Amino acid sequence: MKIVILTGAGISAESGLGTFRDTGGLWEKFKIEDVATPLAWAKNPELVLDFYNQRRQQVLEAKPNRAHTALAQLENHFDVSIITQNIDDLHERAGSTNVLHLHGEILKAKTSELSDQYFHIDSDLKLGDCCPLGKQLRPHVVWFGEAVPEMNTAENIVKDADLFVVIGTSLNVYPAASLIHNIKNKCKLVLIDPNDIKIKDSKCRFIKENATVGVPLLVNELLENSKIT
Repeated sequence: MKIVILTGAGISAESGLGTFRDTGGLWEKFKIEDVATPLAWAKNPELVLDFYNQRRQQVLEAKPNRAHTALAQLENHFDVSIITQNIDDLHERAGSTNVLHLHGEILKAKTSELSDQYFHIDSDLKLGDCCPLGKQLRPHVVWFGEAVPEMNTAENIVKDADLFVVIGTSLNVYPAASLIHNIKNKCKLVLIDPNDIKIKDSKCRFIKENATVGVPLLVNELLENSKIT
């Protein structure tokens, strides 16, 4: 069975990483246009770097939770692909090996001119930090107004799913939210989230729990039964 999993901020929030859109989230503390757009980068790159330096430090201090480790366990028994909207590396640290980051990775840097070359970073990124060709490095994060380079790859992955599991995301962030429309008719769909999510698919199964509760429940069921009943 091919299992494809889409994760959002909700799964990382239980590791202490702040969400962006919830009440008290990062976008209530920072203006998107000041720190997360190409124009912000052109206008005040130092502020943008500082914002993402804080995010990077939080990621380095965070640890995978029960939801991350439960998903990693699935790889021992099924063909599993994880598509994440998160820029942290908690899935990888938990043991998942097939992870596609739609919105980039906070522990990598790139330049606008060399967008297909990435450099690992685990400390603050500052003005004057350059690639070997002397170009200023920026966070490897997809900003508002930029294309999502991995979207086509994600769509192709989802098309092959026998089970599509959506965890910790409101399905309000596009284009990632559109992935749910790419599943085949016979694909089973499960949503794990404590909040109400409006979806038209009548066959969808809801597990109204936080990720650290709902994901282990589903994983244990899959391991015991090899199918969703």
